[in-house]
Amino acid sequence: MWGKRRLRLAVGNQLLEHEFWLAEIQDPCIIGMDLLAEAGAVLDLGRRSLQLAGENIALTHMRRRRKNLKTRALSASSRVQGTGAAHQMAVEGEPEAHSGGSSGAGCVTQPSATTREAVQMLWQRSGAELEEGQREQLRELLNAFMDIFAARDEDCTKTDLVRHHIETGGAAPIRLRPHRLALAKRQIAEEKVREMAAAGIIEPSSSPWSAPAVLVQKKDGSWRFCVDYRRLNAVTKQDSYPLPRIDDALDCIAGSQWFSSLDLRSGYWQVALAPEAREKTAFTLGRGLWHFTVMPFGLCNAAATFERLMERVLSDVPRSRCIVYLDDLLVHASSFESALANLKEVFAAIRAAGLKLHPAKCNLLQRQVKFLGHVVDANGVSTDPDKVRQVRDWPAPENVSELQSFLGLASYYRRFVRGFADIAAPLHRLTAKGTPFEWTPECAAAFHRLRGALASAPVLALPIPGRTFIVDTDASDQGIGAVLSQAGDGGERVVAFYSRRLSRPEKNYCVTRRELLAVVAGIKHFRPYLYGTRFLLRTDHASLTWLLNFKEPEGQIARWLELLQGYDFEVQHRPGRLHTNADALSRRPCSAGSCRHCVRLEERRATAEETCAVLAADAASDGGSTNDTELFRRAQEADPELAVVRGFLQSGQRPPWTAVAPHGPTVKSYCSQWDSLEVRGGLLYRRWEGPVPGQVLWQLLVPRSLKEDVLQRVHGPAGIGHFGVAKTLHRLRQRFHWAGCRQDMELFVHCCDACTARKGPSDRSHTPLQRLQSGAPMERVGVDVLGPFPRTDRGNRYVLVAMDYFTKWPEAYAVPDQSAATTAERLVEEMFCRFGAPENLHSDQGRNFESQVMKEVCDRLGVWKTRTTPLHPQSDGLVERFNRTLTTQLSVLTSRHQRDWDRHLPLVLWACRSAVQESTGCTPALLMFGRELRTPVDLAFGSPPEPEVGGEVGPEYLRQLRRRLESAHAFARRHLTEAGGRQKRAYDTQCRGCPLAPGDRVWVYNPRRKRGLCPKLTDSWVGPCVILGRLSDVVYRVRMGPGRRPVVLHRDRLAPYHPKEPAPGPPGESPPGPAGSPSPHRPRRARRLPLHLRDFVLSGSTVAGTADC
Repeated sequence: MWGKRRLRLAVGNQLLEHEFWLAEIQDPCIIGMDLLAEAGAVLDLGRRSLQLAGENIALTHMRRRRKNLKTRALSASSRVQGTGAAHQMAVEGEPEAHSGGSSGAGCVTQPSATTREAVQMLWQRSGAELEEGQREQLRELLNAFMDIFAARDEDCTKTDLVRHHIETGGAAPIRLRPHRLALAKRQIAEEKVREMAAAGIIEPSSSPWSAPAVLVQKKDGSWRFCVDYRRLNAVTKQDSYPLPRIDDALDCIAGSQWFSSLDLRSGYWQVALAPEAREKTAFTLGRGLWHFTVMPFGLCNAAATFERLMERVLSDVPRSRCIVYLDDLLVHASSFESALANLKEVFAAIRAAGLKLHPAKCNLLQRQVKFLGHVVDANGVSTDPDKVRQVRDWPAPENVSELQSFLGLASYYRRFVRGFADIAAPLHRLTAKGTPFEWTPECAAAFHRLRGALASAPVLALPIPGRTFIVDTDASDQGIGAVLSQAGDGGERVVAFYSRRLSRPEKNYCVTRRELLAVVAGIKHFRPYLYGTRFLLRTDHASLTWLLNFKEPEGQIARWLELLQGYDFEVQHRPGRLHTNADALSRRPCSAGSCRHCVRLEERRATAEETCAVLAADAASDGGSTNDTELFRRAQEADPELAVVRGFLQSGQRPPWTAVAPHGPTVKSYCSQWDSLEVRGGLLYRRWEGPVPGQVLWQLLVPRSLKEDVLQRVHGPAGIGHFGVAKTLHRLRQRFHWAGCRQDMELFVHCCDACTARKGPSDRSHTPLQRLQSGAPMERVGVDVLGPFPRTDRGNRYVLVAMDYFTKWPEAYAVPDQSAATTAERLVEEMFCRFGAPENLHSDQGRNFESQVMKEVCDRLGVWKTRTTPLHPQSDGLVERFNRTLTTQLSVLTSRHQRDWDRHLPLVLWACRSAVQESTGCTPALLMFGRELRTPVDLAFGSPPEPEVGGEVGPEYLRQLRRRLESAHAFARRHLTEAGGRQKRAYDTQCRGCPLAPGDRVWVYNPRRKRGLCPKLTDSWVGPCVILGRLSDVVYRVRMGPGRRPVVLHRDRLAPYHPKEPAPGPPGESPPGPAGSPSPHRPRRARRLPLHLRDFVLSGSTVAGTADC
């Protein structure tokens, strides 16, 4: 800006004087609203006229080019007459004047220097591979339409074709507090606000609406200014204007050779916001309130409004010449001349709408361009290398949110990946609601395989009208697949892939039905290509060749055939060896490339050939195998104890005690068996008489460094099964020996993870019985759901059971389902309203008892809700035991069809309430009501005598009833205490205390069944897990694994974890176990020393562990 000055201006026959800003522009002047308001001008756009002081001045928009003049634009003091020349700026910086026969004035915005430079770069970039003549034609086109480009946001204009409205109905204004931004972000946000205000994008507001502003970092490190309109979107009436399907749009470019991609400059900001909608876009940074004058980002209907605008702008341009998807445009043609003409037509439409393009994001007249994340060329459509690189370099997800982001990006290219559904199935299962995030080897294999498939995705051909489509289908026991292709000059080219997994009912179909399902699903998926044309259907299932001749179809097959009758196709059988394209989509041995279930079966059932291959590979490795003679010889020589024994043997004489005494127990043990030791082939052996009479075995003495390897060989996967101590020890003795090998073998077998996971820990202990004290009726109530039972005529399938811990009063209600609403409704209406709300409600961790509905009921009624630990029903033993009694009684009364069990439920409860409980010594009715229930026996023989009531019946009866209840309750409490003591003493006799401390590693009993796995072949123990804390004497908080949520478990489901440690040193020394854990093996039995050992023992000394093996 050079400054401002007051100038005189002639408009028509009127002479005006106003203050103008002087700037380096080539237009004579720009008349603003302030001047028009001051002069009292009336602008009528409908009649294209300007009324000033009673004079009507016609306005004409000049579109056609006229003769160019070599003169520059007139100065700001020029006179604008009612009838005169209209002007338009030339693209090369020189103005162009156009004469017209009609009166009026025309105005075209002058591109800024930045825009002219950006258009020049666009011409150089787009014309790099064009011929000289083609480059010149492109330059002329850009010069003619330079005004439709904008390199800066402030150069953008607003179209008047559409306005964005925000329909909120009668919703009250929403006012949210601003987010607190960091100091650095606040400075950036304030600078963005100043820039938008200067460009007229926002303006100060006094709106009752307010939304917080946020900053989002872009990929290049810059910041994008955004407003959180989620609450506004929730009350906005949705606009259902559709967005075009990307795959349908890309199909329209078949046969094209030249492509131009166009992108609008801040497209949303070129759409005006309706005046009544502006206040609803108000936002704040904490100081000041602003609202948008243009359509902002983040509104729920913004995409629909913009798509409606673009389709209206290009309504005269068909998809065969230009594809529109929001602010992205793709102009295409089969020849350069057609491409140039199509581009000119699109430019003219954009100019007429008053829109601006982003020159830096446009690519004109190219053989290959990127469009909507795809690479488009004459050969077809392929994946964008930049996007694929992001997928290929994506790190392994650590939570569900990161996994969903990866799947969202990968799913965008699923049409390029054969068998995408099968590959990504383990990852999709991990995103299911309620599924814990556990990154298993199966998930890792699927993740890596999906990345590799996207990195090597093929180029899909574009469908060419007139050519015959070919559909290949196939089905397996895991999924179905289909391939759509077209035959061309170079053979068949794939257009698209389709695959999906079979549902559980579909897996039960016969082979023919599955093959027919693949045909139906594939044809339905490719319907946009196949409907209305004749195509070829190929299958490797010969039975489908009679598909069209099937007589009298019924049920599902009839519906499928009716659907297929709308298509015109020919069925052709192709043998499976030639049908590999569709066959690969469905015939997969497992749902993922690396199935952990199959791997585990292979590990457990290795064939003889695989076992030999493993042993051979181990023998060739650096770690070596125990069969390697040279390795054993070196290890024996390096072992300090065996080296001493070898030296004694090489001397040829039995060493005296004075030579043996300074050495440790191992050397003494070997020297005590002097006559059995021998060096054979450079290795130390011990002669041992086997259990079979006359059998003599030479046992190889194992050095300390190879003990762990030998134990692994004779017990682990390389051996023959994970057997117990006796069988493993027998196998060990056939070839090997060392001092204390029995204790080492017991410890190794005890600490074997594979054995413990399946067989359970050998030192699993039970905690002492924990008594639940209850001293009054309705003080503690236990609840549970029993079922499902056969559905009765009344529609019931479950029994809701409740029982008072003190009186043993049972309640049971037949219910149609076990939902949270049904459970809460029955408890409140049937039990709480009759007996009052209990102080404590105890249940398992079923969803119906842990739901929000039950939580609100307990909170409102003041009920303390407790729960059992997972998979430990003993914590609610009273109800569990009554469930067994109830089931037994119902089974006796129920008829054969078993649909009347709910009719007998009240009778069973009557019997249980009137029967004496062993633990209380009274009936539940007496403790609950102070009287016995009348039963059929009482009707036949009379009721037992009641205590006489004297004096005033009312008050005296109440006093006696109260005394009777107090006496019965006291009697019941004594019996409960005695019965509880007896039960605890009987239960605790089988308990072995083993306290656990935070940080200890444990095994966790987890008998839950897994879908697709045989329960008899599934491990029941999981470990090692870590104790995080002790919540009570019997309840612990346990971390099951990295990244998993801690769980609360009962002590009976836990067992100490004993890690495999290096083989112990001297015999008889027990390896240190985990803190607080007992010795993993039994106490050693006392033995008398053998005669051959007493020569080496001094008076009063003992040597432990020398006669173990």
